[in-house]
Amino acid sequence: MARFCEVCGKGSNKSNAVTRRGKAKKEGGVGRNVTGRSRRTQKPNLQKVKAIVEGSPKRIKVCTSCLKAGKVERAY
Repeated sequence: MARFCEVCGKGSNKSNAVTRRGKAKKEGGVGRNVTGRSRRTQKPNLQKVKAIVEGSPKRIKVCTSCLKAGKVERAY
């Protein structure tokens, strides 16, 4: 199964992890310099939840923002 929310479709995102060196100006240094950038993935906070889907209980992957917003009807 893919890593995405089955309610809103939120999936993974690509970004850069920035490596820096030096001391910040506000701490008395000459500034921070970027020494490298490497690709990283930001993954959604998914939970396996038993929910009511089309009238019957089913286990689906849902992001926590959809759970907090009440977009999922839980089946206990």
